[in-house]
Amino acid sequence: MILAAGLGTRLKPLTDHLPKALVNVGGQPLLDRIILRLRAQSYQRFVVNVHHLADQIEKHIAEQDGYGVHVMISDEREQLLETGGALKKAAHFFDDDEPVLIHNVDILDNVDYDWLRRQHLDDEDAVLLVSRRKTQRYLLFDNAMRLMGWVNTSTGELRSPYDWVKNPDSAELDMENYRLIIMRGTTEISLNLFAFSGIHSFSPRLFPLMERFPDRFPIIDFYLQTCHRTRIYGLNKPDLRLLDVGKVDTLAAAEQFLNNPNA
Repeated sequence: MILAAGLGTRLKPLTDHLPKALVNVGGQPLLDRIILRLRAQSYQRFVVNVHHLADQIEKHIAEQDGYGVHVMISDEREQLLETGGALKKAAHFFDDDEPVLIHNVDILDNVDYDWLRRQHLDDEDAVLLVSRRKTQRYLLFDNAMRLMGWVNTSTGELRSPYDWVKNPDSAELDMENYRLIIMRGTTEISLNLFAFSGIHSFSPRLFPLMERFPDRFPIIDFYLQTCHRTRIYGLNKPDLRLLDVGKVDTLAAAEQFLNNPNA
């Protein structure tokens, strides 16, 4: 599923009359670049959600003859649903138990998606691609890389369905080693900090748990509220490179990234 419904506010004035998905980078619209790259790695079925200037995206896909794969449109014209709501609305497109790759239309990366697909084991409900890089918001994982919660390092806010994570006796950040040290009585628990890439593999068997969620919500809220009763894991890619092509001033950097994505 390619998330392409955003307003592209940071790319104004380009997106006043052009949807973000069709912004040209390196001689190709962002949407084309992602679909063709994934097609080369054996992906054959795509869902693209649309909202802002949706007609242009639908027309463009038709003009490409669907890129030679099966492209379906999830229509969010009436309301922009955020990442979790978008996936919930598109649930009917995923009629089997195969994991769904979720990718933002405005992200460039150096991920081998055939490799990523193989990392999602049958007993895992979701696999979140992560890395250790400087940010303010981190996902928290135990040593088996099972999701435990989330922390904002600038405010100290902790979110987790586990009370011992959300309300510890004390908590100390060790940013040199990317760890959160939690004390519960005399017990010390160390959790690993990783930054989420926004790229993840999602099992359709999680859809029933979304029924109690509103129409519009971020996917990370879903993961953080259900990780205590599901099997959601982080996958660390130490050499991960990402570029968010979300601002006009990143377009030049995008050209350089495409020329050498592993530099």
